[in-house]
Amino acid sequence: MNTRLLTRASLVVLAVLTGLYLVAPVFIVIPTAFSDSSFLAFPPEEWSLRWFSSYFEDPTWISATVSSLRIGVLVTMCSVVLGTLAALAMVRGRYPLRVFVGGLVLAPVLVPYVVIGLAVYALFLRIGLTQTTLGFVLVHTSLAVPFVVINVSSALVSFDRRLEMAAMSLGANRLSTFLRVTLPLIAPSMAAGALFAFITSFDEVVTSIFLAGPDLTTLPVQMWSGVRVQIDPTVAAVSTMMLLVTLSLFAAAGIARAARNRRLNRSL
Repeated sequence: MNTRLLTRASLVVLAVLTGLYLVAPVFIVIPTAFSDSSFLAFPPEEWSLRWFSSYFEDPTWISATVSSLRIGVLVTMCSVVLGTLAALAMVRGRYPLRVFVGGLVLAPVLVPYVVIGLAVYALFLRIGLTQTTLGFVLVHTSLAVPFVVINVSSALVSFDRRLEMAAMSLGANRLSTFLRVTLPLIAPSMAAGALFAFITSFDEVVTSIFLAGPDLTTLPVQMWSGVRVQIDPTVAAVSTMMLLVTLSLFAAAGIARAARNRRLNRSL
């Protein structure tokens, strides 16, 4: 019994230490964002909001943020539609080379993003899609679709097909059954996939570097330029805001899922 408790305590300590190791940079970036120094300095000697003001007053940062938000929303919509259809085909489809198609859909997760960015740049430069919203949406959608597929596929695998059979036995056609029975039940997984798709697009920097330029730059690329070209503490302020937005989205998703589970438990 003591050995079991000791093992469990050791695992808890290991998990806590691993978590602290992963979030340690955050404890440096956030205080740096509130520094009054003209350079990245930790710990801050004086506290100020000047770098947050610099972000909101600089049209370059605002333009990059708006571009990232616009691209992220478009990528999310495209990824949810394509990812849901792909998940349905992978889980319920019966056709030759189904495993190969599934691997092809999930390939962007396995291929290094540098390779994807270089290949896309070589292709898009020929057809004029660099520095365009369409080019960003196409590339980011290919990177985000696998996350939607994974989430929706897990819901479809555990889905009770008898609910669909009951609906069709009562006169519903396949489309009506999907819209009224299947879709509402897999909607939480679709929402989770949409969240991951948006974050994937909004945070993507490797492939975006190959596509960005003076005409169109995303926020991560602008942050990369702020670190590579000049040490701009505004990057720390932007990183802090992005971190808060990401945590807020995950918290909202968790609260929504918990509320849904409570409603389901009450209905049962």
